[in-house]
Amino acid sequence: MNAPVLQIESLHKSYGALQATNNVSLDVRSGEIHALIGPNGAGKTTLVHQIYGSETPDSGTIRLHGTVVNGLAVPQRVRLGIGRSFQISNVLMGFSVLENAIIAEQARRREAFRFFRPAFSDPDLIDNGMHMLARVGIDRRAAVRVADLAHGERRLLELALVLCGDPALLLLDEPMAGAGSEESQHMIDIIDRVRGHAGILLIEHDMDAVFRLADRVTVLVEGAVIASGTPAEISANRDVRTAYLGSEDAGA
Repeated sequence: MNAPVLQIESLHKSYGALQATNNVSLDVRSGEIHALIGPNGAGKTTLVHQIYGSETPDSGTIRLHGTVVNGLAVPQRVRLGIGRSFQISNVLMGFSVLENAIIAEQARRREAFRFFRPAFSDPDLIDNGMHMLARVGIDRRAAVRVADLAHGERRLLELALVLCGDPALLLLDEPMAGAGSEESQHMIDIIDRVRGHAGILLIEHDMDAVFRLADRVTVLVEGAVIASGTPAEISANRDVRTAYLGSEDAGA
């Protein structure tokens, strides 16, 4: 079995009396998709913030490739191999799809930004940007301004930009949110192809997508893990049905 890319041990995070993360432990292995599900307000995004470094846990340990990263800032974690998509699309709306890809490619190379026209006409940056877009199937939209894209296309662009750095760990926060059925299917296909190149922690409310993609599923309720296992084990778990539907009879 592949070694863990991410290991979380006994993580706690409180805001006053609210325990947003309550003794959470889980891991993500290279080449697998580990889905994190739970009702709204369960603490899923707060947990991702702590993994990414934008929030600090009160206690517990976060390891990437076995190295403790608790004290590292977001840019340091990104350099160690964490990539993240957000609940709200995080792209430059006033620029074209290709221009977004070129800026991401410059960031990957850690080059000084050439704002803007010289970089946008650089043949090498253009070639790499087009390859980045082709990876998720939106290269045909390269010249379109991002503000004019459909919502699902923006999420695909965001995923392309995240993949630019070849992260070892992908944190995907509701990538199907707001997408239509065709767009969601395309996103599922892309994520499925990416699994061989990175460990993926997937937060998603679309249960069809979760059970089609996930190798393992962890269920978070009120900041605490109530179940973890294969999709088949989770779908048969009474506590999970109760947490989602309010009664075991409804789950049955």
